[in-house]
Amino acid sequence: MNPIATEPRRGRDTNAAFASLSAPLVPTKTLLLNGKDAAAKRQEIRRYFHQTCELYEQLFALIKDDSSYYERHEPLRHPLIFYFAHPAVFYINKLIAGRYIAERVDAGIEAMMAVGVDEMSWDDLNTAHYAWPGVRAIGDYRAAVRARVDDFIQSMPLELPIRQDTPAWIILMGIEHERIHLETSSVIMRQMPLDELRHGAELTAEERKLWASCPAHGAAPTNEWLPVEACTIHLGKAGSDETYGWDNEYGSEEAKLPAFRAGRRLVSNAEFMEFVAGGGYRDESVWTEEGRGWLHYTRAEQPKFWRGRSGLYFQRNLLEEIPLPLNWPVEVNCLEAQAYCAWLAKQTGENVRLPTEAQWYAVRAAALGDAPDTDQPHWDKAPGNINLDHFASSAPVDHFPQGDFCDVVGNVWQWTRTPIMPFKGFEVHPLYDDFSVPTFDGRHNLIKGGSWIATGNEALKSARYAFRRHFFQHAGFRTVVEEPGSEMATEGSRLYETDQLVTQYLDFHYSDAASGGSDAASGVGIGPLGVPNFPQACVAETMKHVPADRRHTCLDIGCSVGRSAFEFARSFAHVDAIDFSARFIQSGVRLQQGGELLYEVPVEGELTVGRALELEKLGLMDAGSRVSFMQGDACNLKPIYTGYDVVFAGNLIDRLYDPALFLADITPRVLPGGLLVITSPYTWLEDYTQKSKWLGGRREHGEPLTTFDGLSRSLAGRFTLVARTDIPFVIRETARKHQHTIAELTVWRKA
Repeated sequence: MNPIATEPRRGRDTNAAFASLSAPLVPTKTLLLNGKDAAAKRQEIRRYFHQTCELYEQLFALIKDDSSYYERHEPLRHPLIFYFAHPAVFYINKLIAGRYIAERVDAGIEAMMAVGVDEMSWDDLNTAHYAWPGVRAIGDYRAAVRARVDDFIQSMPLELPIRQDTPAWIILMGIEHERIHLETSSVIMRQMPLDELRHGAELTAEERKLWASCPAHGAAPTNEWLPVEACTIHLGKAGSDETYGWDNEYGSEEAKLPAFRAGRRLVSNAEFMEFVAGGGYRDESVWTEEGRGWLHYTRAEQPKFWRGRSGLYFQRNLLEEIPLPLNWPVEVNCLEAQAYCAWLAKQTGENVRLPTEAQWYAVRAAALGDAPDTDQPHWDKAPGNINLDHFASSAPVDHFPQGDFCDVVGNVWQWTRTPIMPFKGFEVHPLYDDFSVPTFDGRHNLIKGGSWIATGNEALKSARYAFRRHFFQHAGFRTVVEEPGSEMATEGSRLYETDQLVTQYLDFHYSDAASGGSDAASGVGIGPLGVPNFPQACVAETMKHVPADRRHTCLDIGCSVGRSAFEFARSFAHVDAIDFSARFIQSGVRLQQGGELLYEVPVEGELTVGRALELEKLGLMDAGSRVSFMQGDACNLKPIYTGYDVVFAGNLIDRLYDPALFLADITPRVLPGGLLVITSPYTWLEDYTQKSKWLGGRREHGEPLTTFDGLSRSLAGRFTLVARTDIPFVIRETARKHQHTIAELTVWRKA
């Protein structure tokens, strides 16, 4: 018996109150941010939200048995139970972070299911660290979140147009985020055994219609390269654009393209079969160095979704396995696409490559034009196999002509050779700084155009999504030919930090490396204005109170760009370094991986001076290997973070949304006899913490309450004060302007 079809715990019956907002169950186009009627827009947002929830649950309703939720069908991703919960968790975590709501639905689920969607160095993909909840519990959680968010949508302030600093933007962020995971989860499901999914006669009539694959397949048409004229492409989305966008889409850049030729169609299974039959997977000369490493590790001999049996090839789609449709687009990762281009170049003598991001736009303009009605919000019906408007699978590469080309939009995503990097003017959204920043490492290439299941923001021409080059999506590619001498440069891994806040903190943590000075007695580096390096000074003061036999594990919570974590790792066997911001963590991870981190600090006006950092030059390379970086919310940490000899909270307490909750939660994570070390200048601001939650710096019953007194009261009975001292620090703004601050460091020993 299929438990999903009979139990009301996964959406449809559970959420019967929202049926009128969910039906008819069809994928919807992303909303316009503007309009004249706020009440009508509110209902439109509600409908978009509920249709998104319903569509997501329809996908997961294809899973037959609960046990399948806990299998790692894709080694580089969590089990599907994580993805069943994660989009719902996202709403609550972002609304909490933005201080739009105060109460959690389930703190445990919201900690466990918060991050971990890419194989970043700070992601935790160790299944042993997770006591996954039951599927019923997650179904109930999703229903509770759905009701909570619906209430929020109906009561939130709403003005038009919707802008990034409004609660409606956070709701749209959650909706578009869930639609991304609709697609990524479907990719994982294509790797599940088919008998673990409901298909064929097991589906209802409505489900068969929604998940119907394309019935057309046959011989592949001959491909050809068509000329694309020289042009100038303007990249980037304006802040006033009428649709929701992710941070990496905004900004501006201009690319002057020489003339080139582009494939009329996407590369088909038949074309790629020639590469396979011609020994392409064995010819290492056509693979990049990265590709050869992947090839040796995986021993791949064919595309991921091909199945070979008895000399015949089949293709695994979402809910079926069919004889390989030769006229459908091949689906491969970027490394395979690059190898095919190199192989085809050898066969033809042409300069064959993957297109750049700008070249994809040039082909799209040649095929569809640039008028607004060529983009998703203005379609009557999608001009390609996208938005689930046509099929729940790929379709023949000549099935959707668009001008002189085919499938510029839709069918499968198209790999480019462009590693994703920010446009000029890029700014992260403060409530989701880990959407794009972790991918700005030169290792994630852009995909463009959307697939058959790309809906919402994904189906816009401005959409910029990127994956590691060895990752699989519903993705294929188009080839281009550039004339010798006119090749477009591929944007490289510009590992040059430009985020002003991050560069300021890099200088704060590592400025002693630039000055080269240190205090002879303590070994602490000297930073701006002759003030000792703050992270080093804090670690040095802490270690005075740590016995030699209590130096096993340390937690650096609020680790920022990592210096204190690296310094603690000189003495501890292992350091967990956690910060809410991916922007900060990324700097620590880059240094940990042995790279040189470049950044600039302002001198005066537009003048800057460059800095270069390497752990090896700081004498921290060995220590760096003992640090584990992870994203996390200090007020809602995962259960695995426990058993510490020392917990260090550097300049964190007055930046938390609930400092008392943090102190209560961190206490059991410190071992008996272990230390809790807190530093802070006690600069309480309502921008970060509601005044009612300040530990001090306010009056209580008419009497002044200092933060130290508040800390003492909060920790009484659990900790004893060991030491209390002042440690100054300097943050450089320009060569002649610095912020000089004094933090109090308190050391507390657990009873």
